[in-house]
Amino acid sequence: MSEARADEIEDLTDLHREYGDERLPPGQRRTDRFPVLSKSGTPSWDPKTDTFDVGGAVDDPLSLTLAEFRALPSVTHRQDFHCVTGWSKFDCEFTGVEFAEIVDRAGVHDDAEHVLFYALDDYTTNLPLAECTRDGVLFADGYDGDDLPADHGGPIRVVTPHKYAYKGAKWVSGVEFLTEKELGYWEQRGYSDTANPWNEERYS
Repeated sequence: MSEARADEIEDLTDLHREYGDERLPPGQRRTDRFPVLSKSGTPSWDPKTDTFDVGGAVDDPLSLTLAEFRALPSVTHRQDFHCVTGWSKFDCEFTGVEFAEIVDRAGVHDDAEHVLFYALDDYTTNLPLAECTRDGVLFADGYDGDDLPADHGGPIRVVTPHKYAYKGAKWVSGVEFLTEKELGYWEQRGYSDTANPWNEERYS
Protein backbone atom coordinates (compact mmCIF):
# COMPACT_ATOMS: atom_id res chain seq x y z
CA MET A 1 0.00 0.00 0.00
CA SER A 2 1.42 3.37 -1.00
CA GLU A 3 2.60 5.56 1.90
CA ALA A 4 0.95 8.51 0.17
CA ARG A 5 -2.54 7.06 0.58
CA ALA A 6 -5.13 7.91 3.22
CA ASP A 7 -3.17 9.25 6.19
CA GLU A 8 -6.25 10.60 8.01
CA ILE A 9 -8.44 8.09 9.83
CA GLU A 10 -12.21 8.50 10.01
CA ASP A 11 -13.71 6.82 13.07
CA LEU A 12 -16.93 4.94 12.26
CA THR A 13 -17.10 2.83 15.41
CA ASP A 14 -20.28 4.60 16.55
CA LEU A 15 -22.22 3.16 13.60
CA HIS A 16 -24.04 0.87 16.04
CA ARG A 17 -26.06 3.84 17.35
CA GLU A 18 -28.30 3.48 14.30
CA TYR A 19 -29.42 0.14 15.72
CA GLY A 20 -29.21 0.54 19.50
CA ASP A 21 -26.99 1.44 22.43
CA GLU A 22 -24.75 -1.62 22.39
CA ARG A 23 -21.63 -1.60 20.23
CA LEU A 24 -21.36 -5.40 20.42
CA PRO A 25 -24.31 -6.97 18.56
CA PRO A 26 -26.38 -9.61 20.38
CA GLY A 27 -25.01 -13.13 20.22
CA GLN A 28 -21.48 -11.90 19.46
CA ARG A 29 -18.32 -12.20 21.56
CA ARG A 30 -15.48 -9.73 21.29
CA THR A 31 -12.03 -10.96 20.28
CA ASP A 32 -8.68 -9.27 19.73
CA ARG A 33 -7.74 -11.96 17.22
CA PHE A 34 -8.68 -11.80 13.55
CA PRO A 35 -9.75 -15.38 12.70
CA VAL A 36 -9.38 -16.54 9.10
CA LEU A 37 -12.47 -18.04 7.47
CA SER A 38 -13.15 -18.71 3.81
CA LYS A 39 -15.20 -20.90 1.50
CA SER A 40 -12.29 -22.88 0.06
CA GLY A 41 -8.90 -21.46 1.05
CA THR A 42 -6.82 -18.55 -0.20
CA PRO A 43 -6.76 -18.24 -4.00
CA SER A 44 -3.78 -17.11 -6.02
CA TRP A 45 -3.56 -13.63 -7.54
CA ASP A 46 -1.29 -12.28 -10.27
CA PRO A 47 -1.00 -8.47 -10.03
CA LYS A 48 0.41 -8.33 -13.56
CA THR A 49 -2.58 -9.95 -15.25
CA ASP A 50 -5.58 -10.02 -12.91
CA THR A 51 -7.93 -7.05 -12.88
CA PHE A 52 -10.69 -5.51 -10.80
CA ASP A 53 -13.69 -5.31 -13.13
CA VAL A 54 -16.86 -3.23 -12.89
CA GLY A 55 -19.80 -3.88 -15.20
CA GLY A 56 -23.50 -4.41 -15.58
CA ALA A 57 -25.82 -1.40 -15.65
CA VAL A 58 -23.10 1.21 -16.12
CA ASP A 59 -22.06 3.72 -18.78
CA ASP A 60 -18.33 3.15 -18.39
CA PRO A 61 -17.23 -0.40 -17.52
CA LEU A 62 -13.92 -0.52 -15.67
CA SER A 63 -11.06 -3.01 -15.78
CA LEU A 64 -8.33 -1.90 -13.38
CA THR A 65 -4.97 -3.43 -12.61
CA LEU A 66 -3.99 -3.44 -8.95
CA ALA A 67 -1.70 -0.46 -9.60
CA GLU A 68 -4.55 1.45 -11.26
CA PHE A 69 -6.87 0.60 -8.40
CA ARG A 70 -4.34 1.85 -5.87
CA ALA A 71 -4.01 5.11 -7.79
CA LEU A 72 -7.67 5.93 -7.02
CA PRO A 73 -8.55 8.28 -4.15
CA SER A 74 -8.60 6.37 -0.89
CA VAL A 75 -9.68 6.73 2.72
CA THR A 76 -8.93 4.99 6.00
CA HIS A 77 -11.79 4.05 8.31
CA ARG A 78 -11.69 2.72 11.84
CA GLN A 79 -14.63 0.33 12.03
CA ASP A 80 -15.85 -2.85 13.70
CA PHE A 81 -16.03 -6.25 12.05
CA HIS A 82 -18.78 -8.77 12.84
CA CYS A 83 -18.59 -12.40 11.70
CA VAL A 84 -21.79 -14.42 11.41
CA THR A 85 -20.09 -17.27 13.30
CA GLY A 86 -20.32 -15.18 16.48
CA TRP A 87 -17.18 -13.09 16.93
CA SER A 88 -16.54 -9.37 16.55
CA LYS A 89 -13.27 -7.47 16.26
CA PHE A 90 -13.33 -3.80 17.23
CA ASP A 91 -11.24 -0.91 15.88
CA CYS A 92 -10.10 -2.41 12.58
CA GLU A 93 -8.41 0.18 10.36
CA PHE A 94 -9.17 -0.50 6.72
CA THR A 95 -7.80 1.60 3.85
CA GLY A 96 -9.32 1.51 0.41
CA VAL A 97 -11.58 3.01 -2.21
CA GLU A 98 -15.07 4.02 -1.17
CA PHE A 99 -17.85 2.21 -2.98
CA ALA A 100 -19.32 5.56 -4.00
CA GLU A 101 -16.09 6.38 -5.85
CA ILE A 102 -16.60 3.35 -8.09
CA VAL A 103 -20.24 4.29 -8.65
CA ASP A 104 -19.18 7.74 -9.86
CA ARG A 105 -16.42 6.46 -12.14
CA ALA A 106 -18.52 3.74 -13.73
CA GLY A 107 -21.58 5.94 -14.31
CA VAL A 108 -24.09 3.58 -12.73
CA HIS A 109 -27.53 3.71 -14.36
CA ASP A 110 -30.49 5.18 -12.50
CA ASP A 111 -32.38 1.88 -12.67
CA ALA A 112 -29.58 -0.12 -11.01
CA GLU A 113 -30.76 -1.14 -7.55
CA HIS A 114 -28.67 -4.17 -6.67
CA VAL A 115 -25.02 -5.19 -6.55
CA LEU A 116 -23.34 -8.57 -6.99
CA PHE A 117 -19.73 -9.01 -5.89
CA TYR A 118 -17.44 -11.61 -7.47
CA ALA A 119 -14.33 -13.15 -5.91
CA LEU A 120 -11.33 -15.11 -7.15
CA ASP A 121 -12.48 -18.25 -5.31
CA ASP A 122 -15.84 -18.16 -7.16
CA TYR A 123 -17.57 -16.70 -4.10
CA THR A 124 -20.35 -14.19 -4.67
CA THR A 125 -22.45 -12.03 -2.39
CA ASN A 126 -25.14 -9.44 -2.97
CA LEU A 127 -26.38 -6.18 -1.46
CA PRO A 128 -28.86 -3.48 -2.40
CA LEU A 129 -27.06 -0.54 -4.01
CA ALA A 130 -28.35 1.77 -1.28
CA GLU A 131 -26.56 -0.38 1.34
CA CYS A 132 -23.28 -0.12 -0.57
CA THR A 133 -23.05 3.64 -0.92
CA ARG A 134 -23.26 4.41 2.79
CA ASP A 135 -20.26 5.32 4.96
CA GLY A 136 -17.87 2.50 5.75
CA VAL A 137 -18.33 0.33 2.67
CA LEU A 138 -14.91 0.09 1.07
CA PHE A 139 -13.01 -1.89 -1.49
CA ALA A 140 -10.17 -2.31 0.99
CA ASP A 141 -6.58 -3.08 0.08
CA GLY A 142 -4.99 -2.00 3.35
CA TYR A 143 -5.32 -3.09 6.97
CA ASP A 144 -3.77 -1.46 10.04
CA GLY A 145 -1.35 0.59 7.97
CA ASP A 146 -0.06 -2.19 5.74
CA ASP A 147 -1.24 -4.13 2.69
CA LEU A 148 -4.28 -6.28 3.34
CA PRO A 149 -2.97 -9.80 4.07
CA ALA A 150 -3.83 -12.47 1.52
CA ASP A 151 -5.60 -14.69 4.06
CA HIS A 152 -7.89 -11.79 4.97
CA GLY A 153 -8.85 -11.15 1.36
CA GLY A 154 -5.88 -9.29 -0.10
CA PRO A 155 -5.18 -7.70 -2.37
CA ILE A 156 -8.78 -6.35 -2.37
CA ARG A 157 -11.80 -7.19 -0.25
CA VAL A 158 -15.09 -5.48 0.56
CA VAL A 159 -15.81 -4.36 4.12
CA THR A 160 -19.39 -3.81 5.30
CA PRO A 161 -19.39 -2.74 8.98
CA HIS A 162 -23.20 -2.56 9.16
CA LYS A 163 -23.58 -6.17 7.99
CA TYR A 164 -22.23 -9.57 8.92
CA ALA A 165 -18.89 -10.04 7.21
CA TYR A 166 -20.03 -12.63 4.65
CA LYS A 167 -21.51 -9.62 2.84
CA GLY A 168 -17.94 -8.33 2.50
CA ALA A 169 -16.39 -10.57 -0.14
CA LYS A 170 -12.69 -11.41 0.13
CA TRP A 171 -10.38 -11.49 -2.93
CA VAL A 172 -12.77 -9.34 -4.93
CA SER A 173 -12.30 -9.59 -8.67
CA GLY A 174 -15.30 -7.56 -9.75
CA VAL A 175 -18.65 -5.98 -9.08
CA GLU A 176 -21.78 -6.02 -11.22
CA PHE A 177 -24.58 -3.47 -10.99
CA LEU A 178 -27.99 -5.06 -11.52
CA THR A 179 -31.55 -3.92 -12.10
CA GLU A 180 -32.89 -7.10 -10.47
CA LYS A 181 -31.61 -8.86 -7.36
CA GLU A 182 -29.44 -11.96 -7.67
CA LEU A 183 -28.53 -13.90 -4.54
CA GLY A 184 -24.94 -14.73 -3.69
CA TYR A 185 -23.24 -17.95 -2.58
CA TRP A 186 -24.28 -18.10 1.09
CA GLU A 187 -27.59 -16.36 0.48
CA GLN A 188 -28.55 -19.20 -1.87
CA ARG A 189 -27.69 -21.65 0.92
CA GLY A 190 -29.94 -20.22 3.60
CA TYR A 191 -28.00 -17.31 5.07
CA SER A 192 -29.87 -14.06 5.59
CA ASP A 193 -30.07 -11.72 2.64
CA THR A 194 -30.23 -8.69 4.96
CA ALA A 195 -27.54 -9.79 7.48
CA ASN A 196 -28.08 -7.10 10.14
CA PRO A 197 -25.94 -8.07 13.17
CA TRP A 198 -27.99 -6.03 15.67
CA ASN A 199 -31.13 -7.93 14.64
CA GLU A 200 -29.23 -11.25 14.58
CA GLU A 201 -30.23 -11.80 10.96
CA ARG A 202 -27.96 -14.78 10.43
CA TYR A 203 -30.23 -17.10 8.49
CA SER A 204 -33.25 -16.67 6.27
